[in-house]
Amino acid sequence: MKSSPEYTIGELAGRFGLPANVLRHWESVGLLTPPRTAGGRRRYGEPDAVRIALILQGKRLGFGLPQIRRVLDADDPADRRTALREHHEQLTRRIAEAQAARDLVGHALECTSEDFLHCPHFRARLAELVP
Repeated sequence: MKSSPEYTIGELAGRFGLPANVLRHWESVGLLTPPRTAGGRRRYGEPDAVRIALILQGKRLGFGLPQIRRVLDADDPADRRTALREHHEQLTRRIAEAQAARDLVGHALECTSEDFLHCPHFRARLAELVP
């Protein structure tokens, strides 16, 4: 029976184009738990490579490391969905805020007033953004 390949920290980090200290950090926050050799060296396998791919994808989706850990380590699939739902709601709020800011900047760029800061339409839109 052929065993799965094992990687050193440098090999696996290099496979993803990451510095090794990133994997060490992820281990320190509980995202990775590689087994160690008798000499204390980390040995990673394919399941670790899959987990790293999931962590990187989570980061691309805007998740923080604690959120990624929550999703990956949840025992109950419903807990994963709850974490995703919460993140979806956060993204929706951030997108709405970004669109409002973009609209305000767009108005300022196209404003026919001599100084957009004194434009009543600009000020009205700005007032909508002030809590």
